[in-house]
Amino acid sequence: MNTTPTLMMTTFIILIMTTTKMMLKHNYNLKDTKNSLTTAFMISLIPLSTLLNNENEIMMSSPTIINTTTMNINMTIMLDYPSLTFIPIALFVTWSIVEFSMWYMSTDPHLNKFIKHLMTFLIAMIIIITANNMLQLFVGWEGVGIMSFLLIGWWYSRSDANAAALQAIIYNRIGDIGLIMTTAWMIGSASMNMQEMFVQHETINMIPIIGLIAAAMGKSAQFGLHPWLPAAMEGPTPVSALLHSSTMVVAGVFLLIRLHPMMQNNKTALTACLIIGSLTTMFAAASAMTQHDIKKIIALSTTSQLGLMMTMIGLNQPMLAFLHMSTHSFFKALLFLCSGSFIHNLDNEQDIRKMGGLSKTMPATTSTMTIANFTLMGMPFLSGFYSKDTIIETLINSHINSWALSMTLIATMLSAMYSMRIIYWTLTDFPRSKQKTHQETKMPIKPIMRLTIGSILVGTMTKLSTLQTTTIITMPKTIKMGALLITMMGIMVSADLMFMHPHQPPQKPKKINLFFNQLAFFNTMHRTMPMNTLKMGQQISTELIDLWTLENWGPKGLTNSITPLIHITTQQKNQIKNYLTVFTMTTLLATLLTVT
Repeated sequence: MNTTPTLMMTTFIILIMTTTKMMLKHNYNLKDTKNSLTTAFMISLIPLSTLLNNENEIMMSSPTIINTTTMNINMTIMLDYPSLTFIPIALFVTWSIVEFSMWYMSTDPHLNKFIKHLMTFLIAMIIIITANNMLQLFVGWEGVGIMSFLLIGWWYSRSDANAAALQAIIYNRIGDIGLIMTTAWMIGSASMNMQEMFVQHETINMIPIIGLIAAAMGKSAQFGLHPWLPAAMEGPTPVSALLHSSTMVVAGVFLLIRLHPMMQNNKTALTACLIIGSLTTMFAAASAMTQHDIKKIIALSTTSQLGLMMTMIGLNQPMLAFLHMSTHSFFKALLFLCSGSFIHNLDNEQDIRKMGGLSKTMPATTSTMTIANFTLMGMPFLSGFYSKDTIIETLINSHINSWALSMTLIATMLSAMYSMRIIYWTLTDFPRSKQKTHQETKMPIKPIMRLTIGSILVGTMTKLSTLQTTTIITMPKTIKMGALLITMMGIMVSADLMFMHPHQPPQKPKKINLFFNQLAFFNTMHRTMPMNTLKMGQQISTELIDLWTLENWGPKGLTNSITPLIHITTQQKNQIKNYLTVFTMTTLLATLLTVT
């Protein structure tokens, strides 16, 4: 008898019961939340190990909830390769982030509520991962959207946090239009259940596929809908870590991986994904080079990695995108937790130009930060290498337009450069801050070390798993070493840049950097577009209507049109004062003449 469904249901029940308990009890012990996440993670590993031995797919369906004339809607949980692999990752990362939050947010009066929000966020993501019909997926999709809104705007007394939360929800609503359109199309012409939909993949036209790409662009912050992701850094650091690693932003890419059979034969859709992905990965990496806020650099690096996943979907390789998504979760969460540790110990300083010399005062976080940055670069035998290197090899070996390949290689070089920039400015040299640097404490080191072990070993574990099928290398050594050569070149150029400009005092951005620094002017567009719209509305309502229309067609226009008519019909000029004066004078004259 297969135990997978039972074990996965146990995991769900643990999470839901913990969150419910937190809602009902005011004095809930947060250590219980951490323990229940640990238990849920350990349980979820058992189905994963059975999956590695025999690749099976299990569906669990409830009785029909909604009966319609054309279809029955059930609650269905799909336990297949992506869901069984990603659930333990999401649980592991959330477990580490919740433990870190208990230290980072310890002074917050509403810490209990904060952890509750993080748990709800996780549950919404698991709903997306396990959904087998579009309605269920949409519930999770909106769940992560609303939770990100609440968490980014956690410090709601700050206007920047409110603006960032609004920006996140509005950009996501733009993408959601696409998902709603796809769902509506499927209800009308195919079916809401994914399996039934995949059977008809040859007959599917462009409309639902455009909707899916738009949804993924909104949620995964692809170029055009990208500004909300760096802006989301206004939220607390644990939120950034969870948002960027295993929930929210990967949901868009996960949607395309899950529904890939719909678009695998559609060359137009795949080309669109390839172009969007390669443009995003290059643009975000270039933008990261011009930023000085440590969290914004890491956020733009997420956008760059998501672009890489999108490129893989465009190359018809969803499993490679999924592999990178899995390894990326660990080192991205680690990068954010390390930067959170620095920020907290430097009295909330986020500008890397004001840091420096932290390797002396915070040795453990320094080591983990360096490992995380090397993993992001794709250094051999760390987990990022196994996915990133394979992605670049696949790109080089595929018959595609070399433009996408060039963009990706430039982005790889830039990612090595901004990673070295973080290491150089924050860890080496002398302290540049006036703030008092606190010594690191034991509390945040545990979750950071746990994620570091994940970042180092996950790639190797994937390589050693039974899913791995080794292929014979049929490519030249230069191509095989291509990614590594580009990375090494990036490190060298970065070191050169650092030694050329050793001290950069905070200053206004120069004109040359302005395009990337301002995220292609999308941030200024937020202000200029509404401003111009409001001004135009004001001009139309006041100047156009009041001063011109009403003047010309109102009383003045009426006077101008009636006066000539009066002059035609009568000799009187309507000058009543003159008439009265003449009448009075005449009367007086007549009276005087009569008297005399």
